[in-house]
Amino acid sequence: MEQTPLVIALIGALGIGAQWIAWRTGWPAIALMLGAGVIAGPVLGLIDPEHIFGSLLEPMISVAVAIILFEGGLSLNFRELRRTDGAVTRLVLLGAPIAWFLGAIACYYIAGLVWPVAILFAGILIVTGPTVVLPLLRQSNVAARPQAILKWEAIVNDPVGALCGVVTYEYLRRVEEGGTLASVVLALLAAAAFAGLMGWLAARAIGWAFPRGHVPEYLKAPVLLVAVIGVFVLSNAIQQETGLLTVTVMGIALANMRLTSLRDIQPFKENVTVLLISGVFVLLSASLDFEVLQRFEWRFLGFLLALLFIVRPATVLLSLAFTRVPWNERLLVAWIAPRGIVAVAISGLFALRLDRIGYGDGSILVTLSFAVVIATIIAHGFSIRAVARLLKVTGATERGLLIVGGTPWSLALAQQLRQLEVPVTICDNSWQRLSPARQAEIPIYHGEILAEVTEERLDFTQFQVLAAVTNNEAYNALVCNEFAPKLGRDNVYQLGDAVDEDHRSLPESLRGRALFASGLGVEDIVERERAGWTFRKTRISDQFGFDAIRSDLPEEADMVLLLRKNGVIRFFTHASRPQPQPGDTIISYVPPTSRRRGAAKARKEEVAS
Repeated sequence: MEQTPLVIALIGALGIGAQWIAWRTGWPAIALMLGAGVIAGPVLGLIDPEHIFGSLLEPMISVAVAIILFEGGLSLNFRELRRTDGAVTRLVLLGAPIAWFLGAIACYYIAGLVWPVAILFAGILIVTGPTVVLPLLRQSNVAARPQAILKWEAIVNDPVGALCGVVTYEYLRRVEEGGTLASVVLALLAAAAFAGLMGWLAARAIGWAFPRGHVPEYLKAPVLLVAVIGVFVLSNAIQQETGLLTVTVMGIALANMRLTSLRDIQPFKENVTVLLISGVFVLLSASLDFEVLQRFEWRFLGFLLALLFIVRPATVLLSLAFTRVPWNERLLVAWIAPRGIVAVAISGLFALRLDRIGYGDGSILVTLSFAVVIATIIAHGFSIRAVARLLKVTGATERGLLIVGGTPWSLALAQQLRQLEVPVTICDNSWQRLSPARQAEIPIYHGEILAEVTEERLDFTQFQVLAAVTNNEAYNALVCNEFAPKLGRDNVYQLGDAVDEDHRSLPESLRGRALFASGLGVEDIVERERAGWTFRKTRISDQFGFDAIRSDLPEEADMVLLLRKNGVIRFFTHASRPQPQPGDTIISYVPPTSRRRGAAKARKEEVAS
């Protein structure tokens, strides 16, 4: 008991540490978390989940998976579903039965399981699961449609796979009592319908109470969390394994009610989900038992190969036949299907129950489920980026700058960046203000950047940086504050006076990074535009370094941004200055008196480089 707090801290450190390393290196987070758990668990013996948590381990993991599924459901908007051209519906209604049928054949003829156990295990393997798919998609640059298909399939099929396992087990249990398959299916369908109705009613209750002030702001996140756990436990008490369906329906229903209250707790639920996924994966891998893995037989390797290269591809290709989804996207979806904690947890649960009713092959399910999880995580985790590039279904390969505000200043900056082959898009809700950009053949987005529909029409994965440069400082701050969670607070910039510790100005926590080291305001830029200020770009070299560029600029000139050789954009702000290196390019904002001298120096720098 004394070691429990230390083990909990170690689990958190390993999980979050693995995610951080994945962010820094680009390696798949799920594979790193799996490796961290194996090293800390069966290899070094630092973590023994069953010894530390005992009987609490299974309910802890069950509740964590329920919360993860609910959070995943909250991200499923029906508008995104329409963009998949019916692929998700087909993968659920056609793909699940096909995967169940083909998986059962592979389990019986290749893995050597008896038919009842083969059918049950194949039903469980329908599950892919958000615990593995969501971290994988977060790190990979997959195009919008296949990403939406994989995300929807993972979240929706999670409870479907669990219910398939329940149907099989209940039939095996009741057949000796004279029960029929029809009676078992009808009973479980009624339980599933009730579970879905319970989730929908819970969502409606939240949707009614939150906007009417029946729950104070500081209690909304706790109330939502307790409600999710409550309906999950209640549904499972009525019929085992229907709780996952309940929380999934509850999440999807809430996601499509457009509750403003949910936007306020979005960061909280996302942070909780990251913590839970990290912890669950470390617990999963730390629970690996080498004695169980020693039961692995060579025929199981053939089963894994059949699962990866026959069952999954055939399921997807048959389900998506005659759809508008392009072939390259179908092939990517056909390859990616990692399994996670839900498959292992349900397999372990049914392994014990099958042994009780006389099916000896039930004990093999634990070995097979761990093998499937390890094989799919390694195969799909390390290959998704390469496969996406090979099939040409990646997002934007070169991420550029999104400029909010069609002004002469933003147009001039965009033209400079276009000359450097940097992707730039100017966004404004005024067609007239966008007219000069259209004439200059600069990509534009006509619409309100803060509108909900913008997320559907504008692919934000193509941008690494946002600069809000309208003539309204408060609006610029609002835009930066809205997109800081998506792009990162260090990647959103705005025009507007930057005055530290001034009660009359917006606090830094509510605004973007102020452009210019001197923190120029909107009025300052307007005055300089009238005075004829222009942009100048200069490339740093070994002969013409940063100090030389700085001394060449007029005293009143300002450096705007730094473009690195690898395409990374960093603005100079009042709070930070990027460290230039040879090969980088600096864009400066200079007064008209320095134009000729600047052009001469630029020619000199080009000759020197």
